[in-house]
Amino acid sequence: MNAHNQVGQAPVKTPFYYGWVIVLIAGLSVFFSGPGQTYSVSIFIESYISDFEYSRSFVSALYSTATLIAGLTLFMVGRLVDRLGQRIMMASVGLLLAVACFWNSFMIGPVMMFLGFFMLRLFGQGSMTLIPNTLVPQWFIGKRGRALSVMAIGGFLSSALLPPLNTWLINEFGWRTTWTIWGVALAVIFVPLAIFLVRNQPKDIGEIPDGTPKHKDLENNPNVEVNEENWTLSEAMKTRAFWLILFCVSVPALVNTGVTFHLVSIVQGKGLSNELAALVLTLMAVIGFPITFVVGYLVDRISVHYVLAITFAGHILALFILLQVNSTTGIILYGVVWGFVNGFERIVLSIVWPNYFGREHLGSIKGLAQTIMVLGSAFGPLPFGLYFDWFGGYEGILWIMILFPFLAMVFSLLSPKPSYQAYHG
Repeated sequence: MNAHNQVGQAPVKTPFYYGWVIVLIAGLSVFFSGPGQTYSVSIFIESYISDFEYSRSFVSALYSTATLIAGLTLFMVGRLVDRLGQRIMMASVGLLLAVACFWNSFMIGPVMMFLGFFMLRLFGQGSMTLIPNTLVPQWFIGKRGRALSVMAIGGFLSSALLPPLNTWLINEFGWRTTWTIWGVALAVIFVPLAIFLVRNQPKDIGEIPDGTPKHKDLENNPNVEVNEENWTLSEAMKTRAFWLILFCVSVPALVNTGVTFHLVSIVQGKGLSNELAALVLTLMAVIGFPITFVVGYLVDRISVHYVLAITFAGHILALFILLQVNSTTGIILYGVVWGFVNGFERIVLSIVWPNYFGREHLGSIKGLAQTIMVLGSAFGPLPFGLYFDWFGGYEGILWIMILFPFLAMVFSLLSPKPSYQAYHG
């Protein structure tokens, strides 16, 4: 009886469903993934090139290779999430990302740079976003889209604040001190909160998803059911939808990482200032933030693959605008459109997996998907860097990149939710 009471006790008493506390910590995890995200790392690149006298393609190659290897190992994190739970993994990964930041502050050569990139990408961009995206769906079914929208606030705050904040910190204190500051923040703020407040599932504190047995939001939701059908990874891999969606989720990682990593150089090539590049990243986050709530509402009521197709149509439009940019007004317009697209993709790329394949094996399924996304981001910067070194610009590579969201848009329309009954029929 005592054991039962201990298991059923929340770490803090709240007048509302404890799942929203989980959403808060999940959002904080996404925020603190920032040091490992390209929008943050890209601000350091010019300092690396200047201080170490490396070529842009060499730094791009180090970053891409490190990201590739991180992606290949990320699936193991997903399996560990299923085995050990989100609480242990979130605290452990947060601490390891802090170590990665300290490592980067002591960087003295290409080997350390490579290992620093690897740790940032594995623990930051990969794990610190994977884990919260497997945690929140455990706590919500009927309000899953809206819960993920709230969680996404952390990502938008991170992408809005880190580029200008890193720029200021580097200018004031240097890039080594900036990395140290992020390491301390992770170890002192995030890790203790994850240990104290996170619980893996509602049943750990005597709750159930959404906080009520039959939440009214389930009634008109075409995407999920009260008793979700839980696919294993091997079962999911035998469906066409799994592979088409897997391609789709890799496209934003590929395209966005390539553009973001070289955004300062792209903007400079159009005769615009470095500050405008940071402004674009901030504008993307500010615009995308309210859009997530609209998308969270949509995916709770409209089939996910339609919303996914809309997302990739937006990607095509954004890239076309970037190709035409030659003024401050044009780059701001690009930032606005990119913000709309980013607001869509932050929700739809997260919700498609639990909605299609359930929660029970989500760590393994999302882990594989996150691996593909990291692999996609690994191949983004290098083609841009090589094209620039060869041809002195980015126009041709941007036209090539438009092909990927076009294919993803088509694949999305061909990927409705698979039937569990038909698979087992």
